[in-house]
Amino acid sequence: MTLKHYAGMSRRHLLGGAAAATAILAAPAIVRAQAKAIKIAVLLPRSGYLAAAGQACYRGAVIAPKVLSEYGYAVELMNIDFESNVDLARTQTERAIADGAQCVVGAFESGATLAMAQVCEQRQVPLVINIAAAPQITEQGYKYLVRNFQTGPQLVINGLRLIKELMAATKVDFTKAVFLHANDTFGTAQRGAMDKLFPAAQMPFELAESIAYDPKAQDLAVEVTRIRAINPDLVLVVSRSADAIKLVRDMVRQRFEPKAIISPGSPGLYDEEFFQALGPLSDYAIYNLPWANPKSKMTTALAAAFKEAHPKNRFEVDCFNVGFTFEALLIAADGFKRAGTGNGPELMAAIRATDIPEHVMIGGPIKFDDKGQNNNIGSAVVQNRNRTPTVVLPEAVATMTPVLPMPPWQGRS
Repeated sequence: MTLKHYAGMSRRHLLGGAAAATAILAAPAIVRAQAKAIKIAVLLPRSGYLAAAGQACYRGAVIAPKVLSEYGYAVELMNIDFESNVDLARTQTERAIADGAQCVVGAFESGATLAMAQVCEQRQVPLVINIAAAPQITEQGYKYLVRNFQTGPQLVINGLRLIKELMAATKVDFTKAVFLHANDTFGTAQRGAMDKLFPAAQMPFELAESIAYDPKAQDLAVEVTRIRAINPDLVLVVSRSADAIKLVRDMVRQRFEPKAIISPGSPGLYDEEFFQALGPLSDYAIYNLPWANPKSKMTTALAAAFKEAHPKNRFEVDCFNVGFTFEALLIAADGFKRAGTGNGPELMAAIRATDIPEHVMIGGPIKFDDKGQNNNIGSAVVQNRNRTPTVVLPEAVATMTPVLPMPPWQGRS
């Protein structure tokens, strides 16, 4: 073979190789378009000051693929920790999308969720919010998000309404309340909602004062001293688990005993960290929140998968975070199945058209309004009993009756 002929063969091989390489490079896009599973980035605060809740949400994400497969859905998850850091949530969302995420789920904390929403809007990738209540999330005109969670005002309205039902059921009256809230994005939004909605709610007690605190503070002794001076018989709280622990400890130290500690819609009082740190002192706290429906077949399936995957954790404690994280993944998977593609605009259109009658959390079918908000989510009165979150109202889903006033700190066992 001559050198000239060899060179010609080499050029032909080179051209053929280039064509093959082009085909190979194009293949991933074809594979993605025809993929049977949707690739979802799940961003949660699994470390940092929100770690307790983030880890609970993560446990829901871990079991989701198995349970979803039983309902005919296929998902591939990219589980990402944004370390309770808003800036990191933004950069990790950008990275996840660059790595092929077709949908994003998160983020528990409202500030991080807003940062993620900006990225998803720019990249035209759907964001399905599992937990985040700041009302501005669905008020800024974002087209590439939906929220399967109550807004701050909805949490407050439902929470206040259920306090009335609790008073009627127990025949215990409150005369004066103090509202204590974290000064973070969520807590500030709840304060705004409380200031606006409390007067219109016609509650049968006075809201004497609202007090903000730093959730990163070493203790809440100063705040509890202020509360004691006002002497309310009801303390309304918006907290996370770490600062809820500080609150109860300082109440015990200062021997302040209201008739009830009630969250009109926030985490903290039901986290395992709260139970482990306080033991019997954690009992009888109340929170009025959306909760898992014990009569749902999907809840039963999710609880069984949870018990198998996380034998050291309790579904009864985690079901709020687990349930909403699972439902966010269900929404994404259902939209992908109907759209038949992971293309952003088409997938988002399918997600916006969601109508899922059977799901985990209390409430009607999962549907979204023009702003991307699900307004069908219900709430329940949940009270800590024997260090376990227990539904006590409404009666249709209750497993125990409520106890008010709460027993004294001293003598609990």
